[in-house]
Amino acid sequence: MTHHLKVALAQCLSGCDPARIIRHARMNGAEIVVFPEMYSNGYAHLDSKDSVAVENWYSGAEGLDGNFIGKFKEAARAHRVHVVATLLEAAGPKPFNSAVLIDPVGNVVLHHRKVYICDFDSPENLCGRGRTFEVAEITTSAGQVKTGLMICMDREYAGSARSLSQSGAEIVLVPNCCELASDPVVGDVRIAQARGRAFEAVIGMAVANYPKPRSDGHSFAVGPRGEVIAMAGESPAIVIAAFDLALIRRTRVEDSFRWAR
Repeated sequence: MTHHLKVALAQCLSGCDPARIIRHARMNGAEIVVFPEMYSNGYAHLDSKDSVAVENWYSGAEGLDGNFIGKFKEAARAHRVHVVATLLEAAGPKPFNSAVLIDPVGNVVLHHRKVYICDFDSPENLCGRGRTFEVAEITTSAGQVKTGLMICMDREYAGSARSLSQSGAEIVLVPNCCELASDPVVGDVRIAQARGRAFEAVIGMAVANYPKPRSDGHSFAVGPRGEVIAMAGESPAIVIAAFDLALIRRTRVEDSFRWAR
């Protein structure tokens, strides 16, 4: 049994065939494939004061039993792989910016609604706010692995990673949509911040972002000491990150003072 878990970061624009991406990732050894944030509509911006645009945007929301997530479930079953799919999830009174972890049988084993929404900007000022961070244990060729989900801005708050780590998470999967390396105001501080989060919570983190022109790419993965283990460029790509589970588990024991208090 290997102690490395391969996670694919699907740095692809919305509208690309998820089945093809998942198939390619699986052929390259991935056991988890992570898509960027709100992949169902590409995290499309709109004028929140335009009632027609808002109505059309709301109409694109879909439940977890809808056709959009159905495509990911089908591909997960076909290729026997875990998939993190993202969508604008239909709900009342507001939809949610959501992510689900689908297992190789096609079942949703983890459902996360973004907690720290960007309520200062479209489209998230039209979304509801999630409440919790939860952990699921999944079966891989490396054995049982405890995983959690965050979405984009969730990773900017220390409590998110701490909560997941204290619940036992070893690897946190993060769909994303923002400038990671070339923000005109903060540069690459979000990458540095995620490295710090992984270090202080003693977890692995896998962040899947959109390529240019939607965002700036640089999907990346870091280990429990904040070390970068994979990073993409700006163009569309499927990047494979190999997490050393033995290292994560050993570090969580040795550095338990970082997360257990």
